[in-house]
Amino acid sequence: MAKLTVVPTPVGNLEDMTFRAIQVLKEADLVLAEDTRTTSILFKHFDIQNKMQSHHKFNEHQTVEQLAARIRAGEHIALVSDAGTPAISDPGFLLVRECVRQGVEVECLPGATAFVPALVVSGLPNEKFCFEGFLPQKKGRQTRLQELATETRTMVFYESPFRLVKTLTQLAEIMGADRQVSVSREISKLHEETVRGTLEEVIQHFTQQEPKGEIVIVLAGIKEQKKSKKATEEDV
Repeated sequence: MAKLTVVPTPVGNLEDMTFRAIQVLKEADLVLAEDTRTTSILFKHFDIQNKMQSHHKFNEHQTVEQLAARIRAGEHIALVSDAGTPAISDPGFLLVRECVRQGVEVECLPGATAFVPALVVSGLPNEKFCFEGFLPQKKGRQTRLQELATETRTMVFYESPFRLVKTLTQLAEIMGADRQVSVSREISKLHEETVRGTLEEVIQHFTQQEPKGEIVIVLAGIKEQKKSKKATEEDV
């Protein structure tokens, strides 16, 4: 059946792969992969023998129209990223958007994504949250952090281990060193770790112990300040 299927792949432990995802990758006419070398490891583990084509942030602008047209013509194409769910801080959005524009069916399988387990184990409120993905590295970074300083919902960020301490320090400078935070790394892998505490405490931890692996930062929102009785009476 002609369609685009977005297929989540494990963020760590390969056994997190679903039976349905394996079946789709075996039966699709073509698999688009962010890095074919990374996906080859997954294919070998599950004995998937199928055609792959590179689809990443450096070429997706030039190929999405043609790929959507191929699906419309009758092909079933599957899309994977290196880990997690494509289009969530990974390539994929542009192709999905083009398929929708051309009237091509799009389905997304449920599956792995790094921020959900990190949010759940953080112990911070998760009935409402704000997913920010990667912060701007340079232009617009300070502006975005200032905008988030008054966010009341729990915030979720992705970060590189090489920038983790710098980012936590910036968050502390803008939002206060006593703001609660949870940092998870190596989710579902052998050395998975979650460190919780104030920004000051977690900065100290990762200053002493160099962080490794993919990082998810879960930051508490600002507590809404209740108006004092006097202020309320003045408003009236």
